[in-house]
This record gives sequence, structure tokens and C-alpha cells, in this order.
Amino acid sequence: MTEPVSRPASPPGREATLEERLDRLPFTRRHGRLVVGSGIGWALDAMDVGLIAFVIAALRVQWELSQTQMSWIASVGFVGMAVGASVGGLLADRVGRRQVFALTLLVYGLATGASALVTSVVALMVLRFVVGLGLGAELPVASTLVSELAPARIRGRVVVVLEAFWAVGWILAALIGYLVVPAGDDGWRWALLIGGVPALYAIVVRRGLPESVRYLLSRGRDGEAEQVVRELEESAGGRTVPVPAEPAGDSTPGTEAAGAAPGRRRGPGALWSRPLRRRTAAAWTVWFFVNLSYYGAFVWMPSLLVDAGYTLVQSFGYTLVITLAQLPGYAAAAVLVEVWGRRPTLATFLLGSAGAALLFGTASTTAGVLVAGMLLSFFNLGAWGALYAVTPEVYPTALRATGAGWAAGFGRIASIIAPLSVPPLLAAGGTGLVFGVFAASFLLAAAAALALPELRGRTLAG
Repeated sequence: MTEPVSRPASPPGREATLEERLDRLPFTRRHGRLVVGSGIGWALDAMDVGLIAFVIAALRVQWELSQTQMSWIASVGFVGMAVGASVGGLLADRVGRRQVFALTLLVYGLATGASALVTSVVALMVLRFVVGLGLGAELPVASTLVSELAPARIRGRVVVVLEAFWAVGWILAALIGYLVVPAGDDGWRWALLIGGVPALYAIVVRRGLPESVRYLLSRGRDGEAEQVVRELEESAGGRTVPVPAEPAGDSTPGTEAAGAAPGRRRGPGALWSRPLRRRTAAAWTVWFFVNLSYYGAFVWMPSLLVDAGYTLVQSFGYTLVITLAQLPGYAAAAVLVEVWGRRPTLATFLLGSAGAALLFGTASTTAGVLVAGMLLSFFNLGAWGALYAVTPEVYPTALRATGAGWAAGFGRIASIIAPLSVPPLLAAGGTGLVFGVFAASFLLAAAAALALPELRGRTLAG
């Protein structure tokens, strides 16, 4: 059997750089702690986003909310997420990934806990906006941190595994929604109090997770970067692995030297510099349409099932079953992003999401609803995993968190629109029209995904 081609960690006569030392490491216990530590924060984020769908369904009955009020309670959180993602990315490129990650957990944890005490729709909306600030900032910052510390050959898989914690959090939300929210008039308040746990976990993040080596080097903090790499090497017990040869040039225009010149510039304007504008446009388009479809479908799903004649408990139970299908979706994406690549995996899962949305919109039996919903969960969340894997890769270190944050922030505009669009779409054409629009959005996202560069196995741009 022919030996696999590999490249040396550094040319003869030259000491390996810290980035090269990172890439030749196996997956160590320290890497595992990073993924689990970041993933718990990610799961708590998902739990909070998921809980509001069940809280809205309960408050609809208890407070006699109109569909417009329900839409705004959901959408105002996404307004906060749009602002938070954009500001959080900028802050992470200036003060560090770990610092901002911990701050976001503290902000949305405290605001979620406080939401349990509200007595009016206006007060709930104000606090949901604050919650959104923290939630929006956390996701792109956490994925950037993990992406920058993972070895290049498994970077995509590691980020998808991180994203899989979203399913864990959403399942927790579904369990709380099923067991706690219907338990009494104050069930939704207890659910939101549970959602305040991230405020405590922020302390763990601040003390237990390492800072990004690439960020530290970009800020001239070489000694701290060396210490992080040494700790990872010690965790590996001196083991290293051959570094595969980087793939041949990508056919996507603008791939070459994407991180060179823009790396010296900072701020969102640099995302639209000539070497980066194509990938920025493609990323923002994918993020927009994926957000539109995902949040439109899943925030409204419990309420749509109630409208279809199911009881509140049945609706929450079916949503829990549908949510469980997210886990195999992530597992499949985690394998395929390193076998097929990021771009084909993302496009394929988006096409699958479009088909599943059409099936859900036309399902007329309980079995049909469950099967179509599970397919939608499988493909949609697999697509999210691939999207989070590819987004940080397309930018250089000085712009990586900004690029990921602004792509997410632009996508959040769609998540604001999505819950608001459901009532008029229902009035105009029922569930079939709602999910037909979501299917079309998935198709547009799949087309835009094909314009992204394929960077599987490549070292991150400096």
C-alpha cells in the first residue's frame, strides 16, 4: 500500500511555528475539554432559544396573546442576536475569544433568569432583547475559538461536534417544555429560571478554557501563545501525527491568498475588500436564508401543532421527538465535512432541508408530521454544522471573529423576519404556503453555498 503523502511540520533548519505545532498534534484530552467546555455553553444557548418556543405557546393560552404579540416576543430576541453577533465578533478580535465568550454567557443567563419574574409582554420583550445580545455574540465567538485551536486535518469535524451541542440544548429545552411548562400556571417561569444557569457557567469558561493561540500571536502575546501550545503538547504525551499535504487549489475564484492583505485591516469594512468580497457575499446569503427557514419553522412548530388540533402536551411531546433527529444529522455532517468537504456537505443538507420542508407543509397525518419533522431536523441541523465549520475558515485571524459575527448578525435579520412572516403566510395559504416559502429559502441557500471556497484540510490563514 502506498504511504500517505505528508508535508513536514517545518522546512529543514527552521523551528516549527506555533501554528505548525498545533496542526501536527493528535486530538488530545485538552482538545476534548475545549470542545466540551465550549459545547456546554453552546447547549445552554440552544436551550434558551428553544425554551422561548414553549413559553410562547403557554403564554398564548395564559395571557391570551395574539399572533402578532407572539411573533414580536420571538423576533425581539433575534433583534438582540443580530446586534450581539456583530458587536461580539468585533470585541472578540480586539479583547479575545475567551473573554467575550464568558461575558455573553453572563449577560444572557442573568437576563433569562430575570425574565421569569415579568408580569407584562413589554417587560418580557425588553429582557428578550438583552438575552439576544448575549446569545447572538456567543455562537460565532465560540466556533472561532474552537476552529483556531483544532488541528487543520480535523478542524471541520471538531466544529461540527461543537455545533452538535445545539441539539443537546434544544432537546433539554423540549424536555423542560414537556415536563415543566405544562405543570402549572407558573411552569413557564420555572423554565426560564432554569435558563439562567449560563450565568453561573460563565465562571467555568473564564477560568477553564484556553485563549486562541492565533489570536494571542496576532496581538503580540507570544509567551501566552507558547504556554497554550505547550499545554496541548503535554496533553498529547509527546505524540504527533503526519500532516497531510494540503489539497490542490480550489476552483472557487478568490480562494488564493485570501488572508494575506486583508489580515492587516480590521473592522467590518475589510470583509468587503477585493480578496474577500465574494466569500462574504456567499456566506451572508447562506446565513440569511438558513436563519429564515430554521427559526420560522422551529420557533412556531409547537404553536402550529396546537393549531392543527393537538393538545399542548401532545404538541410539546411531538416537538421533542422531532428534535431528537438533530443528533444523527450532526453526526452525518461531522463525518462528511472531512470526506466530501464543507461546501458539498452544506449544499446537500440544504437540498435535503428543502425537500423535508415541502413534506412537512403537506403532511396530513400524525405519522406524516413526525417523519417530515424528523427529516427537517436531520437535514437542517446537519447544514448548520457544516455552516459553522466553513464560516470561520474563510477569513484571516485578524478578521475571523468579525467575519463570523457579521455573517451571523446579517443572518439574524432573517430570524427577526421569520416569526413575523408566519401569521400572514398562514392567513394567505396555510401551512403549505409557510413551508413552501421555507423550502424555497433552503434552495437559495444551497445555491449560495456553492460559491463558498472549499478549505478542507488547509491551514487557517494568518
